[in-house]
Amino acid sequence: MAIPSKGRLMQPTIKLLEEVGVKLQVYDDRALMIPTNWPDLNIIRVRPEDIPYIVESGAAIMGITGLDYVIESQSEVRVVERLGFGNGRIVIAVPNSSSITDVDDIKDGMRIATKYVNLTRNYFRARGRDVKIIKISGSAEIMPLLGVSDAIVDVMSTGTTLRIHGLRPIGTIMETEAVLITNNVVPSNCDEVMERLLLMLRGVKSSVNRKLVLMNVPMEALDKVLSILPAMEGPTVADIANKPFKEVISVVPDDELPSLLVKLKSAGAKDILVMSIEKVIT
Repeated sequence: MAIPSKGRLMQPTIKLLEEVGVKLQVYDDRALMIPTNWPDLNIIRVRPEDIPYIVESGAAIMGITGLDYVIESQSEVRVVERLGFGNGRIVIAVPNSSSITDVDDIKDGMRIATKYVNLTRNYFRARGRDVKIIKISGSAEIMPLLGVSDAIVDVMSTGTTLRIHGLRPIGTIMETEAVLITNNVVPSNCDEVMERLLLMLRGVKSSVNRKLVLMNVPMEALDKVLSILPAMEGPTVADIANKPFKEVISVVPDDELPSLLVKLKSAGAKDILVMSIEKVIT
């Protein structure tokens, strides 16, 4: 599997793999090929923009990178799973001092500095604009300040970097996030590894922003408590030997928990236990 060796996706990718149960056996920035605790899975650390090409070639069976890099590369790879982190927008931005207020104000011949050459070219061609694209590999934000370009196309997460450099977005080319990709011809001996990884990945994703809530509920309060509780399929109700109440178990969204606990207590639930969820396998 190829994963980013730098950039905003690197640490979240390693964290996700650890939550899945894949642990890197070497923690050294200089190591490019790293074994894991899964004997049939090795990690390749490369630039995120190179990952689609590496996966397309078959040098890596799978890869984690940004959807923006996948589209930009025009590689023949398959997006298997959206991973829910590394979210951002590929935006067109201009200096605050510019008279340009809208994408339609960008005319033929204007200079756009970007590493997203294909995305930018296709976007402006679709609008009938013949812009001059200046390909860069470093920070785009400095280019208008140096007089190199009239605008830039770059990824924006919070917008802080643009504001620091006196830039403002005027349009969005696409939304992006981290994705798991594979090539179109996966060797049969890799199917089991991919199936196992996807099962665990989806289990981790399903557990995000959820808590497991357990409680004891007197029989006379059971109907009221069950009417309050949200659940994935429905709350689990279990008998407790020689006790005049039931044990109720439910999975609850994080943001509903504070008000829900007050309602459950008022409805008669006792001994309420809230627990973190590591994975939900459905």
